[in-house]
Amino acid sequence: MRLPRSAALNERLHAAVPGGAHTYAKGDDQYPENLAPIITHGHGAHVWDADGNEYIEYGSGLRAVTLGHAHPRVVNAVRRELDKGSNFVRPSIIEVEAAERFLDTVPTAEMVKFTKNGSDATTAAVRLARAATGRTPIALCRDHPFFSTDDWFIGGTPMSAGIPQQDVVSFPYGDLAALETVLDQHEPACVILEPATQTEPPQGYLQGVRELATRHGAVLVFDEMITGFRWSEHGAQGLYGITPDLSTFGKAMGNGFAVSALAGTRDIMERGGLHTHHERVFLLSTTHGAETHSLAAAIAVIDTYTEEGTTDRLHALGDRLAAGIRDVTTTMNVADHVQVRGRASNLVFATLDTDGKPSQPYRTLFLRQLLGGGIIGPSFVVSAALTDDDIDRTIEVVADACGVYRKALDADDPTPWMGGRPVKPVFRRYV
Repeated sequence: MRLPRSAALNERLHAAVPGGAHTYAKGDDQYPENLAPIITHGHGAHVWDADGNEYIEYGSGLRAVTLGHAHPRVVNAVRRELDKGSNFVRPSIIEVEAAERFLDTVPTAEMVKFTKNGSDATTAAVRLARAATGRTPIALCRDHPFFSTDDWFIGGTPMSAGIPQQDVVSFPYGDLAALETVLDQHEPACVILEPATQTEPPQGYLQGVRELATRHGAVLVFDEMITGFRWSEHGAQGLYGITPDLSTFGKAMGNGFAVSALAGTRDIMERGGLHTHHERVFLLSTTHGAETHSLAAAIAVIDTYTEEGTTDRLHALGDRLAAGIRDVTTTMNVADHVQVRGRASNLVFATLDTDGKPSQPYRTLFLRQLLGGGIIGPSFVVSAALTDDDIDRTIEVVADACGVYRKALDADDPTPWMGGRPVKPVFRRYV
């Protein structure tokens, strides 16, 4: 498989853009050498690259495009707003409509403020928590891979160059005793975590987190960038019946359009407003936070989810895909090494070596075989636009990939099938 036009475009990107992409997770280092396609367009669950290749896509837009590319309901809603203007000196009527529609859908929240990305929303939540409690430390879940581009999070990753020491402590997911120790020793302003990730929360865990945060006077923040809408249209908080003090939403909310949200209880959120007796918090003030077409996209997404049962469809597609992959990995005798994990609406895959340890070289082999079969994606996260034929084709490609994987395991060396250097983790100190 050769991608000459994509290769030339990648060179141009690296000359103009640090990292060659505007999101590290989209970098060409995340793909096998010389197999990092540059996308020209997409429709539904399919995308096309600059070399004319068509792919079935997973993890679309880093989990943002859940309805499929160019979804007609979303596109038509956006088009209706474009001719009206996109940004004004005062709030537009669609800001009222979008806020009320969001709060109707996420009834555990009492107020909402929109912005353009998840990092700004989570940092705003941290700022509110610090103002509300008068404390500085932040307690975050170490098992969740990403919260923000801001210093309070990136300072704890291997890519911490240029960031001073941050007052942040971490705790493992699923361990209430460990969290209680952190709360006892550090008295943090907030506890921030994703309500769920690759595994379901242990029985009673989220209830316990809620109780511990309340008892210790810490603000409970749920990062629902991924779980929001994918777990249910009410968020994971609605599914599990837990009300956080603050929560953040994004990704699926705009089906690819730039919109995210900070939501929460009125008494905390209003500290960033005009009806408070407390010292005011400079919360979120973004020129483009209320672009009309992005809010129109959000309303269309919410309506689609609630009226068409999109979350149920995502789970049904994921269940079908996971079952098929598990069947072929068992048949090909690689079930201990190629594993599909997570909630059906948010499937990821693990590539393990002969010792059962996560392996970037084996991941490279696997991704290379998928790309050669017309499948692109760093995960198996489904979109609602996938068809049964797409799922069947994916399972066929995975079966072929598992045949090669088995050969590499038998040889105890994936190198002959990697095609070059291994793919790399996003967070690393040096190139």
